Amino acid sequence: MSSASPQDSNVGPVRARLHVNPSMFKRRLNRGLFLLLALMPAAAFASPGAGHGDPVASVVLALTIILVAAKLGGELAVRVGQSAVLGELVVGVLLGNLTLVGYSGLDYLLTDPSIDMLARIGVLVLLFEVGLESTVGQMLKVGLPSLLVATLGVVTPFALGWGVGAWLLPGHSVYVHAFLGATLCATSVGITARVLKDLDRLQTREARIILGAAVLDDVMGLVVLAVVTGMIGAADRGGSFSSVSVAMIILKAAAFLVVSLFLGVRLSPRLFQLASRLHARGVLLALGLALCFLMSWLANVVGLAPIVGAFAAGLVLEDVHYRSFVDRGEHPLEDLIQPISGFLAPIFFVLMGLRTDLRSFAAPGVLGLAAALTLVAVLGKQACSLGVWGRGVDRLTVGLGMIPRGEVGLIFANIGVGLTVGGEPIIDRGTFSAVVVMVIVTTLVTPIALKFSLRRADRRRTS
Repeated sequence: MSSASPQDSNVGPVRARLHVNPSMFKRRLNRGLFLLLALMPAAAFASPGAGHGDPVASVVLALTIILVAAKLGGELAVRVGQSAVLGELVVGVLLGNLTLVGYSGLDYLLTDPSIDMLARIGVLVLLFEVGLESTVGQMLKVGLPSLLVATLGVVTPFALGWGVGAWLLPGHSVYVHAFLGATLCATSVGITARVLKDLDRLQTREARIILGAAVLDDVMGLVVLAVVTGMIGAADRGGSFSSVSVAMIILKAAAFLVVSLFLGVRLSPRLFQLASRLHARGVLLALGLALCFLMSWLANVVGLAPIVGAFAAGLVLEDVHYRSFVDRGEHPLEDLIQPISGFLAPIFFVLMGLRTDLRSFAAPGVLGLAAALTLVAVLGKQACSLGVWGRGVDRLTVGLGMIPRGEVGLIFANIGVGLTVGGEPIIDRGTFSAVVVMVIVTTLVTPIALKFSLRRADRRRTS
């Protein structure tokens, strides 16, 4: 997506954090690990059915373990110059595979409906926050280079992902192949934005093209998701696949986005102006979340993924809409949302790691699928460079900046886990694990490759 995740946005300058006393960091890490290890035996007694106490007890203990693990993993990732999201995902993978060493006390987290619901709400809040960091005006001003970069960066990975599915999963339906293509479409450029900021390159032409393309990339990726999930839903209900049905889904998705953005831009200033007459605490936050959840529900009503509505809700809101709240001393909506996102979003990322079964890689073809998805995920975004023209713009940097999938690939894959056609899951455990590997690798390689490309471009300009 077009902006950093809340974990990344709250991290602060990476270089400054790396200068913290190493011995102090080690002591803090040891304390955190001790707390996590001390909590894990209790999880065996907190699982549903283990006792007759208050049912909230198992949930709050699960949240304690997840949040402590998430923050430890995020901190370690930041310390080595990576995204906090990557650390949260990896620590989830570790916790989810403790059965390999004989510990199964956390297995209930995979099926706990309360944890699953909190993770789903966390995704909505995360997409709402991403939308808040862009505006409709910015989307309309990205320029032709960014439009071409975004278009190529969606179409090419989708086609390559579909091809990989058809090649390596020939026994699965065409809908599985299409959904694999959809998971490769959108970009999470929060990692790229952070690297560019650390290197003081946010004002370069390459950065402006990448960040501008990312806004359109978000919208296009969500439209692709809407089309594919709509096709799968129709097929599961016994409908047939045709160009007319695809066109109708595209029209419905586009109509929802256009109408919601148009009405939102027109009505939200009046709504927030009216709400500013209320002087109770938390009005701005409550109204913002209510708009997010309402539009998520409306998206679901018209047959789209709720995340489409959550993103659209954030996109229509601008600082000027709630300036009256800020003028009287309240924090902006972005600042109010961050603590909520910082609480809920890590639950989603850790849960996605928990659902990654390392034993599935022993199955024939899963490692090959993971490698192929990773390869086309990288190569597909290099097509973005073909949309760049003009002297002085480094095409390789633009292509590399569009590589990371981060939370976007995980959100798409998680939606696929809940979809079926004729009883066949669209994303099974092996395929999900392969997608997680793709997300981890693209997140890891982007900062390294981007720094190399920027230094290379500097040498070429000075030579």
